[in-house]
This record gives sequence, structure tokens and C-alpha cells, in this order.
Amino acid sequence: MTPKIRLMTIEDYSSVLKLWQQLPGIGLSSADSKEAIAQFLDYNPATCFVLEEDQQIVGTVLGGFDGRRGYIYHMAVAVSHRRQGWGKKLIEICMSKLKQRGAEKSHLFVYAENLPARKFWERCGWIQRDELIIMSKDN
Repeated sequence: MTPKIRLMTIEDYSSVLKLWQQLPGIGLSSADSKEAIAQFLDYNPATCFVLEEDQQIVGTVLGGFDGRRGYIYHMAVAVSHRRQGWGKKLIEICMSKLKQRGAEKSHLFVYAENLPARKFWERCGWIQRDELIIMSKDN
């Protein structure tokens, strides 16, 4: 059966979390709890997607909009479904929806040591911004 892309719902959470936990390079935190993801989906109901095949989640992308910029979080595709264009398709649909919401530019975060992810994003047309640094603080 051919995989299908559809909007993510909170009912997908357990399967999505399982996928994220299986893949190296995805940093998980309390921001990825079921409650936090439910809130994220409430804020961004039209920009988060799953790739599903035979009732199994094999890909995800969380797109968020802050009123000014778009952000991509946890774009992940199961190893079994990589190099088939599914990651690019997930990004394209997410970016299209972010643009519809008003995002003229989007950002994402990749761990510096995650070379396969960095190469993927470059192939999709994203550029590394060397003039910026990320600063974080726990609330």
C-alpha cells in the first residue's frame, strides 16, 4: 500500500513518539510530552502532518507559526521509507501551509553533528546561517 500524508492528531501521539525515539538525531524533552504536543497541535492544527502506511506512522513533521516566522520541528522518516522522497513531500506540504498562514520565512534546528540531516536539508534548499547563534534559557 502506498503511504499517505495526512494531518496529525493527538491520537497519533504514541506512534509518533515511538518513531521519534527510534531515530538518532531527534532531541526529545518535556516539550514533547503528550500534553505539550496537544497544545502545539491546538496552536498549529493545519501545519503538522504524519506519513502513514498500513495504519503505521512512518513519518512526521511538526510545523509551527509564531505570527511572524514558520518553524519546522521533528521532521522524521522511518529508515525503511527514506530516500523515496517522503521527507521532501512532508516538508513541501508543511511549508505550503505555513506560507498560507503568513510565514514568509521559516527556520529549523539541526544538531551540528547530525550530518545526514544537514545534508537532507541542504538538498531541500535550506541554507546554514553561520552569522547567527542560538541562545536558550529554561523558563
